[in-house]
Amino acid sequence: MAQDIVELFEKPLPRPKRDLVSYASARVLEALLEALLALEFLTRGYTRNAARKVFQAWRALTTALLALEKDKIANALGREEEKKWLIEVAIPRAPSSRLKPLARLLEEVAELPYYYPLTDKALSLHDYQYHGPDPSGELSKHPDREEAAHDILYLVAKLADIVEERVKLRLREMGKWTRDHEESLQRLRERLASWSRTSGE
Repeated sequence: MAQDIVELFEKPLPRPKRDLVSYASARVLEALLEALLALEFLTRGYTRNAARKVFQAWRALTTALLALEKDKIANALGREEEKKWLIEVAIPRAPSSRLKPLARLLEEVAELPYYYPLTDKALSLHDYQYHGPDPSGELSKHPDREEAAHDILYLVAKLADIVEERVKLRLREMGKWTRDHEESLQRLRERLASWSRTSGE
């Protein structure tokens, strides 16, 4: 990938407890860059690497959304220990084992349609990353590379839609949508359009 993308990845993340909005902004940029890397690996035929990258992109997007919707989600949580876990664990780390309940919160409380099934798809690609294609369906829900590639492209497209429709305006209003965000999103849209033309969709 281009050197400018490498440099963007190497910047330290803001601490969510100190600056939640800057943290969310950094995670959104990370999600866009990881999604671009997923498409790069897919272009080269490395579907398992692409699956890993799209999962990382989705996880970064999830932490950003949790940060942006922290107040709504905290108000919906009943116990104080749940609110503490949200702030100290969910937002900074979004553990893979807890992604589905976090996705449910985002879908229901933050009114993000279909975020739960999309997260389930991301977790299925996480399994594919480790096990590869599995016609038996025992270790991976993807029987072949083509099925995995389809889901990778689908998830990248949905990630771009969520950033465009739900995140961009909020970050712009807070002065945290940068040129790097805009260029990365546009590059992602262009790469997706190129894939659609190539596949004849």
